Amino acid sequence: MRNVKRNILLTPGPATTTDTVKFAQIVPDICPRETEFGELMESISTGLTRIVADENHYTCVLFGGSGTAAVDSVLSSVIGEDTVIIINNGAYGKRMCEIATVYGVHFLEFVSPPDKPVDLIALEELFRSTHQSISHLAVVHHETTTGLLNDVQRLGDLCKKYQAELIVDAISSFGAVPIHMKDMNIGYIVASSNKNVQGLPGVSFVIASKQTFEDLKQVRPRSYYLNLYDQYKYFLQHRQMRFTAPIQTLYALQQAISELRVEGIEQRYERYTRSWESLTEGIHRMGLNHIVSEQYHSKLVTSISEPDCDGYDFQNMHDFFYNQGFTIYPGKVEKLKTFRIANIGDISHQDIEAFLVLLEIYLQDIGFSLRKVVNTHVAETE
Repeated sequence: MRNVKRNILLTPGPATTTDTVKFAQIVPDICPRETEFGELMESISTGLTRIVADENHYTCVLFGGSGTAAVDSVLSSVIGEDTVIIINNGAYGKRMCEIATVYGVHFLEFVSPPDKPVDLIALEELFRSTHQSISHLAVVHHETTTGLLNDVQRLGDLCKKYQAELIVDAISSFGAVPIHMKDMNIGYIVASSNKNVQGLPGVSFVIASKQTFEDLKQVRPRSYYLNLYDQYKYFLQHRQMRFTAPIQTLYALQQAISELRVEGIEQRYERYTRSWESLTEGIHRMGLNHIVSEQYHSKLVTSISEPDCDGYDFQNMHDFFYNQGFTIYPGKVEKLKTFRIANIGDISHQDIEAFLVLLEIYLQDIGFSLRKVVNTHVAETE
C-alpha cells in the first residue's frame, strides 16, 4: 500500500486521517441496497451508538450530508407546536436559530458570551418566566467559534427539572470528549464522521433512545429528505438509508470507528489534550493568547488573538503554512480579530511543535515582537 501525501489540517474539521481510513474507500462497486451493505450500515450505527450510550436502548440514524444536515433534521423533525430554547454563544448556536427560523419552529434565543460559561441562573429564569410551553433545549457542546466547551451535564440537570428534552450538537466533541447520554439526560446527540471520529466528510448522524425515535411518529415533519422519523423507520425495516448512501465514505467510517475503538475515547482525548498543551504553551511563549480560559476550554480548537503587527495578514499567514503542508483556519468571533488552530485528527504534539517552529519564523519575518503581550481581552475578562 503506497503512502498518501500527508497534509496536517489544523482546522475544526475535516481532520487529518490515517492512510488506512483513506484506503478503506477503495472497495468493489456495490449497490447500497444489497444485504452486505446493509450489514455494514448496521455495524456503523451500532459502533457509533456505543460511544455514548447502551445500544440495547439507544440507536443511531445515519444521513448522507454534513453535520448541519443532521442538526437540520432534528430541529425540523422533533419540535412540535411547543417551543425550543436555543443557546446562542457562537456561530453554530446562531446557525440553529437560523434553521429554526426557516422551518417556522417556535424558539427562544438565549444569547450567551462566546468565551464564557452559560449563565444557568439566567437560563433557568427564562424557563420559569416564559409563558410558552418549553419542550426542548438545544445547545452546541463544543462551540468551535472559540473552543468553548458548554457544560451539558448541568444543562441536562436543568432540563430534567423542567421536563424538557436536551438536544446536543456534539459535532465537534463526539469521539473525543466522553459523553454518557443517559447520565447527562441528553435526548438527542448530533454528530458527523469527519471530526474527532477521524473519518471522511459526508456522513452525519443522530443518536437517541429507541423510544424517543418512536415518539416522533406523533410530530408533524417539516422536511421530506431530512425527516428523522422516516429515516429511522426505514433503517429499522431495511438497514438502509431512504436515499442513496455515500458508499465509499461509509467504508472509511467503519475503519475510523475501528481505529477509535482501539485507541479509546479517553486516550484519544488525552492525545488531543497533550497537543493543546503544546500549542498554548508555544503561543504564550511568543506573546499570543487564546480567548477562552483553560477551565472552560475544549482543548480541541483554539481561537487565538491575531498578532498586533502592521505586517500581519491572515491570508498571507495561511498561504505560508499551506506551502509547508499545514492548513490553518480564520477566526469567527464577532468584534474580535482571531484565527483558529485545531489539534484534532491523526496528529500528535510533535506536529504541533513543528507548527510552532514555523509560526515563530513567520512572526519574525513580519516584524512581530516576540513575547509581546498582544491580547488584553483575556486579562480583562477572565
